[in-house]
Amino acid sequence: MNLVVVTVRRKSVLRVVGSYISLMKPRIIELLLITTVPAMIVAKQGVPSVWLVVLTLIGGTLSAGGANAVNMWADRDIDSIMKRTQKRPLVTGEVAPSAALIFAMSLEVVAFAELSLLVNLLSALLSLGAALFYIFVYTLWLKRTSSNNIVIGGAAGAAPVLVGWAAVTHSLSWTPIAMFMIIFLWTPPHFWALAFRYKDDYSRANIPMLPAVASSKRTAGEIVIYTVILWLVTLAFAPIAHLGLIYFVAALLLGAGFVAYSLSLYRNCSPKVAMKVFSYSISYLTLLFLAMGIDILVRHH
Repeated sequence: MNLVVVTVRRKSVLRVVGSYISLMKPRIIELLLITTVPAMIVAKQGVPSVWLVVLTLIGGTLSAGGANAVNMWADRDIDSIMKRTQKRPLVTGEVAPSAALIFAMSLEVVAFAELSLLVNLLSALLSLGAALFYIFVYTLWLKRTSSNNIVIGGAAGAAPVLVGWAAVTHSLSWTPIAMFMIIFLWTPPHFWALAFRYKDDYSRANIPMLPAVASSKRTAGEIVIYTVILWLVTLAFAPIAHLGLIYFVAALLLGAGFVAYSLSLYRNCSPKVAMKVFSYSISYLTLLFLAMGIDILVRHH
């Protein structure tokens, strides 16, 4: 009997822990971390201290997780309406709203303390600034009021490269700003492709995400425009960051693929093709930043 009670309690604890982790949106954080490490390698022009990388990633994870938890807290009303988000812990009741907010604020405090004490103050301020921008500018203001919500709000997701660069150099320059622009331009086509698939959800929740308020053709057209500009910026980034052939070829081919997928969506305007664009966009960003790191490591070996 005692064994059964212990097993039930353990499952209950694991479920609660899992609910709090899901508040942090770990899949989104993965993408943020994927861009941080290559930014640190480019900043160092080699391999940074493993300890520094780990500390920067921990701080970045906690800060982004806190911002994401506030986002879930603020969006719990619309999350209950949208099919895609109905199983989130604040909708199901696994976590109380007040507990979620306390958890989120605690994460932000710990993240700032950890980065400022163990990395440097600039990286801590940049990370906190990104979190506050995501919370106040995107979540609490633009998301429900403007079809440009994800365009402007995407700046928060582009900030980790600045944090990674600052962690290594204690400063900023044009190179991390160009990196920031890559992710800033990547975010709208990435997110609009997903929103294309779930536009009925956004309409139901009265969220003016572009696919929910514009025609499918216009949305697909905007995606094409952003992917073409993104492609050009990634190619221009090679001389800006003094990167070599490995990165340039990767940027050329990956960008061509992204543009081809977006053109396919423009021709077909189907949710199925939109999800292909969304899936490719994740691989695209991962491989592009991986190519940055590999380029530096191969040439400075």
